[in-house]
Parts: sequence; structure tokens; C-alpha cells
Amino acid sequence: MHPNLETAYQTTGMAEVRHKVLRNTYGLLGLSMIPTVMGAIVGTNMNFGFLAGSPIIGMLAILAVFYGLVFAIEKNRYSSAGVFLMLGFTFLMGLLLGPLLQLAFKFSNGGQLIMTAGAATALVFFVMAGIATTTKRDLSGLGNFLTVGAIVLMVAVVANIFLRIPAFHLMISAAFALFSSLMILWQVKVVVDGGEDSYISAALSIYISIYNLFTSLLQLLLAFAGERD
Repeated sequence: MHPNLETAYQTTGMAEVRHKVLRNTYGLLGLSMIPTVMGAIVGTNMNFGFLAGSPIIGMLAILAVFYGLVFAIEKNRYSSAGVFLMLGFTFLMGLLLGPLLQLAFKFSNGGQLIMTAGAATALVFFVMAGIATTTKRDLSGLGNFLTVGAIVLMVAVVANIFLRIPAFHLMISAAFALFSSLMILWQVKVVVDGGEDSYISAALSIYISIYNLFTSLLQLLLAFAGERD
């Protein structure tokens, strides 16, 4: 009897830990939307002309800051400093939405398309999170597929910085939308299965996927449903 009781206790304890990580992940994700919206409001009223003048240098600078903050958050993934870094990171990401939102507002239905992209992003997140929470299937193999997909997408993004082909850009956006949806599914499943013990790291990775999904959907909506004044 004693070994069975001990095993049952350990199983219950592990389940409680996984549930706590998942709950805190969702809580931090929700909190992160506040600085994101604040950053987006500021970014919408900023002048990003300096990026248009030197797009490659601007992109490299943004990537340097992006990965620098991601590294700092991961270094503090078990402390409260990681939470504050996460909130600063999401404010910056909201700020970087400025050029895309400015473009959207040049369309007569831009506000509607932004809301549509946001609603679609939320729907995809809840569906994927729901599947990840309830499915009993082993999705570990999906991680290898997503790793290859991430490399291919990054190469495509860098290539299009030089090529600047509109059709290729739309293909990349569509691929990012699909990739980000699968990433949300996989990342939530990792937390559910106990493969991630830091809610800060979990929230960071899921947030980036949500962000990429929203921007990809908005770009596709602007291209195919945008109405010029």
C-alpha cells in the first residue's frame, strides 16, 4: 500500500505544479497585453521614418534589442525581475506595431480589420490551447517540425529584406500564421505535460507566437480586404 500511496501523492503533486505553471502563464499573458496596447498606442503616433531610410540597419537594431531582452528574460525566468522584463519587452513589441497600425489606418476599414485580426488571433489561441489541454496525443514530434519551419521562415524573411517581392511577403505572412498557430498548440502542450516549469518562459514563448499570428493575419487582411479611401 505504501508505494502506491507515495506514487499517488507524487502524481498529484506534479499535476498541481503543472496546473500552477499553466495558470500563472495565462495570467502573465493577460497582464502582458496591457503594456502591448499601451506601446501600440504610442507607436501609432510615432514617426518611423528613420527605419524607412535604413531598413536593413533598422531591422538589425530591432533584432539585437529583441534577442537581448529575450536573453535577459530567460536569465531571470525564476525571479520577479523576469516579470518586469517581460512587461518591458511587451511594451516594446507593442511599440513596434506602430508602422503596421499606421498602414492599417490608411485604409477606410483599417480599424475594422485590426479588430478582426485581434478577434481571429484570440479565437485561434483559445482553440489551440483547448486542444493542447485536452488531447492525450504525444506532440513531441511537432517540436522537430517547428524547429525546421522556424529556420526556413527566418531565411525567407531575411531574403525578402533584399528581394522585396510583395507576393513573397504575403506567402511568408500566411506561413507565419500557420506556424504561429502550431507553435501555440505545441507550447501549451509542453506546459500541460510538465515540460516547462517556468511560467515566465512559457508566457514569453506563447506571447511571441500570439504576436506573430496577429501581425501575420493583419497583413493578410490588409492585402486582401483593405479598402483605400
